[in-house]
Amino acid sequence: MQKETLSSQEFQLQIQTIEPLLFAQPYDISAYGFYFRSLEEYNEKSANLLNHYGDPVEAFEIQFIDGDDLDCELFKSLSIHQGTIGDYFNACEYFSDDQKIKVILATGECGYSFDYQSDDPDGYDINIYELDSLRDLAEQFIEDGLFGDIPENIRYYLDLDAIARDLGMDYSETSIAGKNYIFRCA
Repeated sequence: MQKETLSSQEFQLQIQTIEPLLFAQPYDISAYGFYFRSLEEYNEKSANLLNHYGDPVEAFEIQFIDGDDLDCELFKSLSIHQGTIGDYFNACEYFSDDQKIKVILATGECGYSFDYQSDDPDGYDINIYELDSLRDLAEQFIEDGLFGDIPENIRYYLDLDAIARDLGMDYSETSIAGKNYIFRCA
């Protein structure tokens, strides 16, 4: 038996391309559920599933078991069910990480809905910053000149905590897949 070694870059690529692992839990207590990684696999297994009495099983609760943290957050925010599994797998495959974050924030934090067939993940009016705190956002706004042209020697006298508290009236903080985001829903 030959042992194959992979460079860390190849190994990382393999980990990132694994589809999410989901579980279909039947509502019928006399049937066993199954794991699946694609819509095709789900359709095949669900079509052939029978309960202990030989009757077909039709209704399932879909559960996220394993996969990328961002895909897990997307699964939760979209409230995936057996009617939206295909849309979920398409979103995991075709959405960029930024688009996934927009959808997660829009549906999970801002109260928007999302329909894969008709909505654009870039269509939400959300300001998103990957920062640790509102104070960091205040510092960034000062650097970007959003408060006007403030001379360098006066910047040291600004109360960044007070500015951060004021920004907290419009902006919120959340953590998604281990990263902190500051956002504002328009």
